[in-house]
Amino acid sequence: MAKPSREPFVLGGTVVAPGTRATIDLPLSLLSDHTPITLTVQVIHGARPGPTLIINGAVHGDEVNGVEIIRRVLRHSLVRRLAGTLIAVPIVNVYGFLTNTRYLPDRRDLNRSFPGSPAGSLASRLAHLFMSEIVTRGTHGIDLHTAAIHRSNFPQIRCDLSNPEVRKMAMSFGVPVVLNAALRDGSLRKAAIDAGIPFLVYEAGEALRFDEVAIRAGVKGIIRVMGDLGMIRQRRRDEAPAVPVISRSSVWVRAPEGGIFRARAKLGARVITGSQLGTIASPFGDSEFPIDCPTNGIVIGRNNLPNVNQGDGIFNIARVDDPEAAADAIDIFQDDWEQS
Repeated sequence: MAKPSREPFVLGGTVVAPGTRATIDLPLSLLSDHTPITLTVQVIHGARPGPTLIINGAVHGDEVNGVEIIRRVLRHSLVRRLAGTLIAVPIVNVYGFLTNTRYLPDRRDLNRSFPGSPAGSLASRLAHLFMSEIVTRGTHGIDLHTAAIHRSNFPQIRCDLSNPEVRKMAMSFGVPVVLNAALRDGSLRKAAIDAGIPFLVYEAGEALRFDEVAIRAGVKGIIRVMGDLGMIRQRRRDEAPAVPVISRSSVWVRAPEGGIFRARAKLGARVITGSQLGTIASPFGDSEFPIDCPTNGIVIGRNNLPNVNQGDGIFNIARVDDPEAAADAIDIFQDDWEQS
């Protein structure tokens, strides 16, 4: 009998043979009414050896785009002929997902609780389980996010570009803006990189809303990364449409006064210093304040609420060295989705 080309993958006591897939429930805890809660994982263990890629969504429970992105990736035809292993966790913060909230029942932010502790708070225990059972099993990872509630993010990658493997993944993902973002204490991305696992964050869309462009761009980006890692054979039409533009920093533009917010600049728009991004007006019509752009760059985030308070973040601008190249990359990206 021929020897299997690779060993089976074992997670939570479940053995996944090469060339098969399995859905595995990792016990988390009991709710107050004794309902069991589990962290559900799908493992696709390819028949041929290769990297182990982790894809996860809903670390913040109200960020639902990642759930749909992972669902579509798991159904993608190319994944059926996988080399290596794909570990997919569509919903990490199960508690927040069930209640349409960002946080856990203890009001902690899971993405400030990594690497966690087996004897800590609920958030800390969930973070520890995810790190010990999932992250440490991977060779690469992609963490899927959206903006917070009532805000939208333009499709972007956030990562530490000083890490060569992370940089390679970011550039192959294929969205127009790559933001060099510092590692933040307690985040999944920092904990994973501290453990030696290159991780990047894909940000796109708004909490509690499906955004079709953000979802399709996320699916396509993950497929590109898998192709670049040699896990799948990429088709020509899945190649990156343009070289992403790198932004070294971003700045939030905040409301100069409270009032009724009207935006002029759209997500993905190229803006220059002094240009008017929008206005804030008194509800009585007796005053109006312009919102001026403080820097050259690209609008990568925007508030969606018409009523704002003084100091609220209303536009997030990514600073770019070459605005023309950034505008070209965004035009190609937008044309690609309008035609598809």
